[in-house]
Amino acid sequence: MANKITLATVWLDGCSGCHMSFLDMDAALLDVTDKIDLVYSPLVDNKIFPDMVDLTLVEGGVSSVDDRNKIIKIRQHTRLLVCLGDCAITGNVPAMRNRYPVEAIQARAYIENADVNQKPPQQIVPDLLTKLQPVHTVVKVDHFLPGCPPPAPLIRDVLLALLNGQTPQISPRFG
Repeated sequence: MANKITLATVWLDGCSGCHMSFLDMDAALLDVTDKIDLVYSPLVDNKIFPDMVDLTLVEGGVSSVDDRNKIIKIRQHTRLLVCLGDCAITGNVPAMRNRYPVEAIQARAYIENADVNQKPPQQIVPDLLTKLQPVHTVVKVDHFLPGCPPPAPLIRDVLLALLNGQTPQISPRFG
């Protein structure tokens, strides 16, 4: 196929279960790979988001300053953005931290549960936002693919619809 669709997948604050479900498409991946060029993903080595991508699947919520900056840049460089899974759509399990102040979370993680070097990191670890946010509260999202994680056949069907220029039929029900 001469004109492949450029595809990116992004992992923000989530467990990577959605990416595992993507890989669980198994043989159906062959139906998808003939139509795509995977240009950015935790599954490939490219560390720089391209200037423009046709379709981006984003897993996880926006929990840090780095996540927020990343998803804003990705939205600016993506034609079609799909929230992949409940963490990206609602915040899900990672949003359980929202009821606690950031300082309490850091104290629990880096002081109370640490045996050595009992202090929050000052470098490398990005600053947390006050609350984890679903992706659509930060940037415009074109489609929502619910599930924890979404089942592989649903990911396949939605991807094939989008790759064929169709509007995917996604149930509003969360699974």
